[in-house]
Amino acid sequence: MKTRRDFVKLAATASLLGAAAGRAAQTASASPAPSLAGDRAYWCDVAARLATPMLDALSRRKLKAEMPVESVAANPASRAEVTHLEAVGRLLCGLAPWLELGGDATPEGAQRAKFAALARAGIDAGTDPQSPDLLNFSRGSQPLVDAAFLAQAMLRAPQELWQKLEPRVQQNVIAGMKASRRIRASESNWKLFATTVEVFLLKAGEEPDRARLMEGIDKHAAWYVGDGVYGDGAEFHWDYYNSFVIQPMLVEALDVMGEQKPELKAFQAKSRERLTRWAAIQERSISPDGTYPVIGRSIAYRCGAFQGLAMAAWRKLLPAEVSPAQARVALTAVIRRTLEAPGTWDEKGWLRLGLSGHQRGLAESYISTGSLYLCSVALLPLGLAAADAFWTAPAAKLTWEKAWSGQDMPVDKALKSPR
Repeated sequence: MKTRRDFVKLAATASLLGAAAGRAAQTASASPAPSLAGDRAYWCDVAARLATPMLDALSRRKLKAEMPVESVAANPASRAEVTHLEAVGRLLCGLAPWLELGGDATPEGAQRAKFAALARAGIDAGTDPQSPDLLNFSRGSQPLVDAAFLAQAMLRAPQELWQKLEPRVQQNVIAGMKASRRIRASESNWKLFATTVEVFLLKAGEEPDRARLMEGIDKHAAWYVGDGVYGDGAEFHWDYYNSFVIQPMLVEALDVMGEQKPELKAFQAKSRERLTRWAAIQERSISPDGTYPVIGRSIAYRCGAFQGLAMAAWRKLLPAEVSPAQARVALTAVIRRTLEAPGTWDEKGWLRLGLSGHQRGLAESYISTGSLYLCSVALLPLGLAAADAFWTAPAAKLTWEKAWSGQDMPVDKALKSPR
């Protein structure tokens, strides 16, 4: 296990990223060894590994020149039009709570300050009309998705990723977000992308498009199917979109709109209760070795499938039967399993298509290199202080392990709440 000083060096030195890739390949099959300070240090290492090549390149306005674009699409060039905004929005929406802790005198604090500064320089590079790395917010349909992930990042880190931007950069960001309005949201989780963009614009002091603002909230109120789960549209799908998009974006939209509209207060409370139930389901689906059911589309987002559990831990919304230590052990196991398999990273430190290694067959045609960085959302609990019980409590057995080892335990109960 590396020291924190080593992690700062890792983030700063591209050659060490390559060495870390070799180390990960050697340890891919090892069981996670729960520790206290070691778990947080490991998570910081993962954050640095994800962030370094992307934020370094973008801050130098070289992202489009240096980032690979791997895709199984019939026309891979079509993904090159959208993959860079995907990469930036998805990386930052996962790292935002950690960056929002700000810099301090510790090695980790210096690391956070460094990446926050690179992120701000990158946001400038990605929204400056004169930049070679100007990101696409309006051409095609995909940019609505990733404008929303970038908006979500700024809502999660209002100081570090929004208020510290120069006014000129803020205006460029606003222009990009407004440009995404030309994209129609389909009858699915996409309604929440439009809602999230408008929530951000509202918080930024802009006049929102009221129809787009409320449609994602109203639709998902109607699409709730029971026991803490929403349909993706009018139908239920067996996949991880309740984690990738639906529950996090709905809860965070209601954080804002529930305070502005008293009639949404009850739904705000229900959305949090449902996230808690979803977190319980997620924790029960993780085995001690970090494996979980490979079900549904977008499985190549890897550990991002567990944003629901990660968000519940970060927001202090875990169910009573899942301790913070259980959530830490479960998430650490999944992160290790999905990011340490041989072939996961290329020789320059970029993610490759797959779930456990390089598996192009697990990628849909809409997935490319930038898409993969949604895995970062498993790291949301880095937004908790190092002294929080999530990090300091002794390792605890997962529900899976308790049940299959013969330990007596209470039955699982469905969430009985009205629509």
